[in-house]
Amino acid sequence: MTRDPVLVAYGSTRGGTAEIAEWIGESLRAAHIPADVRAAREVRSLDGFGAVVLGGALYTGRWHRDARRFARRFSRQLRERPVWVFASGPLDASTDDGSDGNAFGAKSVHKYAARLGALDTALFGGRLERTARGFPASAMAKKSAGDFRDRSRIEAWAKEISARVGQ
Repeated sequence: MTRDPVLVAYGSTRGGTAEIAEWIGESLRAAHIPADVRAAREVRSLDGFGAVVLGGALYTGRWHRDARRFARRFSRQLRERPVWVFASGPLDASTDDGSDGNAFGAKSVHKYAARLGALDTALFGGRLERTARGFPASAMAKKSAGDFRDRSRIEAWAKEISARVGQ
């Protein structure tokens, strides 16, 4: 498909999704695919990128605002190149089998992925620290704090991307 750099853009509030984006970037680079990992709100242009991986956290049933804005701002350009979409958020192991696990907000992610013509969409578990501040995070942290991200599953997904990009 492309040997141009892959942009891994993300929307993250508490850092868990940003870390997933970094893991994806590391996996791509390990497969000799140049990758640039950036916060979605900081991206000004897609020039020079042959493919895009766009991710965002799920909050109150919606995909992260920065991911949604990125998808709208660059929609035409994204439809012209290979795109993969991911979300993180369920605070349990319900997505470990690769399904959406009936995650609140999965429909929003799939809607954007369809609009962009994404080649694949993945939903990963999220992370919420016990010390999370702000409403509703602090209330959720009392019952659901933990790290539910499956790094090996995330890296396997990134390897699938690198195989497609490297063709």
